Amino acid sequence: MSDEHKTLLEFPCEFPIKAIGKQRDDLDAIVFSLVLKHVPDLSEGAVRSRPSSKGNYCSITVTFTAISQAQIEAIYRDFHDCEQITMTL
Repeated sequence: MSDEHKTLLEFPCEFPIKAIGKQRDDLDAIVFSLVLKHVPDLSEGAVRSRPSSKGNYCSITVTFTAISQAQIEAIYRDFHDCEQITMTL
């Protein structure tokens, strides 16, 4: 990664991360647990969920205090490896 990309964010900073998956009762818990592995002081209040207009999908946004680019990338990798998560933003 170039130095330019490394300096786009100043750490620590508030960072919202979004995961989208097919609607299921435990999707928010799955997303929360994946982020919690990398953000030990994460509170349940940091999670917001919103169903799609037809109710087939749900987007889960988790806002946390990011401490490094590596931390953010690790969360995205875990989201990518999770079969319940279809897309991340």
